[in-house]
Amino acid sequence: MKLPIQPVLNFNPNRRRFVQGIAAGGVLASFPMLLNAESYPNKQATRGTAPVLTGQVIDLTVAESLVNFTGVTRVATTINGSIPAPTLRLREGDEVTIRVTNRLKVPTSIHWHGIILPYQMDGVPGISFGGIEPGETFVYQFKLKQSGTYWYHSHSGFQEMTGMYGALIIEPREMQSDSAKDHISADRDYVMLLSDWTDEDPMSVFSKLKVQGDVYNYNQPTVSSFFNDVSKLGFKGAFEKRQMWNQMRMNPTDLADLSSATLTYLMNGTTPVGNWTGLFQPGETIRLRFINGAGNTFYDIRIPELKMTVIQVDGQNVQPVSVDEFRFGPGETYDVIVEPQHDVHTVFAQSMERTGYALGTLAIKEGLTGDIPELDPVQWLTMTDMMGEMEHGSANGNMNHSEMNHGEMAMDHSQHGKQNDSLAIPSQQIRHASTEYGPSVDARVDMPRTNLDDPGIGLRDNGRRVLTLSDLRSVDGVLNDKRPPDQEIELHLTGNMERYSWSFDGLEFGKSTPVNLPHNQRIRVILQNDTMMTHPMHLHGMWSDLEDDQGNVLVRRHTIPVQPAQRISFLTTPHDLGRWAWHCHLLFHMDAGMFREVVVS
Repeated sequence: MKLPIQPVLNFNPNRRRFVQGIAAGGVLASFPMLLNAESYPNKQATRGTAPVLTGQVIDLTVAESLVNFTGVTRVATTINGSIPAPTLRLREGDEVTIRVTNRLKVPTSIHWHGIILPYQMDGVPGISFGGIEPGETFVYQFKLKQSGTYWYHSHSGFQEMTGMYGALIIEPREMQSDSAKDHISADRDYVMLLSDWTDEDPMSVFSKLKVQGDVYNYNQPTVSSFFNDVSKLGFKGAFEKRQMWNQMRMNPTDLADLSSATLTYLMNGTTPVGNWTGLFQPGETIRLRFINGAGNTFYDIRIPELKMTVIQVDGQNVQPVSVDEFRFGPGETYDVIVEPQHDVHTVFAQSMERTGYALGTLAIKEGLTGDIPELDPVQWLTMTDMMGEMEHGSANGNMNHSEMNHGEMAMDHSQHGKQNDSLAIPSQQIRHASTEYGPSVDARVDMPRTNLDDPGIGLRDNGRRVLTLSDLRSVDGVLNDKRPPDQEIELHLTGNMERYSWSFDGLEFGKSTPVNLPHNQRIRVILQNDTMMTHPMHLHGMWSDLEDDQGNVLVRRHTIPVQPAQRISFLTTPHDLGRWAWHCHLLFHMDAGMFREVVVS
């Protein structure tokens, strides 16, 4: 939905205030003379901890509401008038009826992210249903076959970016002895829904990126960064490093499409200055359900001086692992257990490109604030991030740039899509399936890396224990399909930054044909990222069982982040017939073409 241009309330915040937001934002009913109040029945959006709805029959209304995060009046797309949308707390095994009424002037939809259900209830317009027209009510009905932390959001236009997202918590039906059930006990249980907000019309932001892909990148290489390289690499090494990136026409700080140049980062619908607070009593154990509902932001989460024990990922229980920090992208969920050691702790979520952060507090009473860490320094992408396993590189990105052979950069697209032996696959009889490949790419990777023990650019060797994909192991009972694969499919994640187009195998959605998966067969999927950005890949309607490079199944996911120059493998079993979506969960990447239809028949 394209938002109307709204009046500015004579306010011109400086950059710090814009990034951190305002403490009392969202209260806009006192300005009726500047806005047509009749056009916005929910004149002020409820922000902060979302209201909770329970039961087997739930009514949701989608409408426009007024918000003010930065001192500027804007219109949000809300569900029941709140940002985030109401938290739905449901119960495994229940048959639920969710009636969604559209009060917008344009069609809308709701997708139940990570929920296994009939495809007609999946909520993707043009794929699983026709969408919800203005004034209409669509009734979602499905049985809850799982438990854990999930979320829901619009799958129409850029409505997700303008506020249409909420948490979906499914409680276990019975607390049995089955280790796959959720036996996690905690004294407190908080949803931690991360998101991002722009005062700009999202369509305007998208149009700017189509003209110049790095328009919001304020971390471009500078004279200062050149002299920093001189001190580390010598003049020759620094010069060759800069020359190398110039020759490739690539930007080593192009980590994200958007930044705090346009985004305000939110935790539970609250700006950093707003300081969302979760209360506890000394000695209590707290469960934090982290959900990344951002349109375009990867977050790095940590609570300084406090260990986090990861106990669930994408709604699926994992063997507990203690970490200081973890990164997650749009679509992913992580549940952690913490035991506060002091009266107040800061929950710090810095954006991957290091231009801003979302912020919250755990405290024994309201009004307390903890120390706020400095943003970590920006790190450049390495040649390992760009080209994979190079002669002078390593999996953790430590490289001697002055010794790099620039001629090893592969720019020939004719070989794209062939089987690459760098991913070890157990020997077995399988049938290979391939998809078409097109020319809409600006580079490809000939020597992808297959390691899963890399925390990613900006988190390597930072002195903290950072979670990686290799740390995650599903508990017994989660991975219940032990069959070897009957079929193997390989797809490349591709893009062209100058055109700002994103795709599978060089074909944007609209130019591609559906991926056909046979019903109830075990399928191995190989994804290779030939771009310089990390893509959180979400396959609707079925689980993705992540493998390591030796073919060992590690963990069950519904959204898998694929790092630059990385090649990953997962197994899936399409149990439900129908048409499904498969896409990058960075909203602008999806809209620019990294979207594919999957047909299970």
